[in-house]
Amino acid sequence: MMGYYIIAGLIFIVSLYVSNKLKSKFKHYSKVHLQNGMSGREIAEKMLRDNGINDVKVISTPGQLTDHYNPSKKTVNLSEAVYTQRNAAAAAVAAHECGHAIQHAKAYSWLQMRSKLVPVVQVASQFSQWAIFGGLILMTMVSVGVGQTVLLVGIILYGMGTLFSFITLPVEYDASKRALVWLETENML
Repeated sequence: MMGYYIIAGLIFIVSLYVSNKLKSKFKHYSKVHLQNGMSGREIAEKMLRDNGINDVKVISTPGQLTDHYNPSKKTVNLSEAVYTQRNAAAAAVAAHECGHAIQHAKAYSWLQMRSKLVPVVQVASQFSQWAIFGGLILMTMVSVGVGQTVLLVGIILYGMGTLFSFITLPVEYDASKRALVWLETENML
């Protein structure tokens, strides 16, 4: 049981580190202005056009670093800062999200697998913590056997979220690679 807490704590610490690093990089590159003067929206629209994608809309979405590609609605959703700003951070984020649209257009296998798992992972992540805590409580208060079963279900549900994260890694790296190649080829930065 202590091992579970150690693993969960390590995952939490690594998640905080990655999140803070991402925010720090975004803040740094937000100060690097583009010579071409294009906004994140304009960069995204150009990258989509250059890749022959004409059925995806670029829209603004509230929040900070809420950028994402929605394959079901065929929209590149850029946070307000990325949508309007004219800096290296906005260009990189916009191009990265367009990388996902290109993956979708080219039927990139990892993206397809990830998309199929989204509904399952949404349910699993919603119930995993409840099942884990419920299992721990049942083990101490009612029955060890029932508690262990509920705890195991919670751990399996949590594991599905972890599997999803591992499948997401190649999708994210590929989208970034596509973005960087395009940004360099088109002399955007």
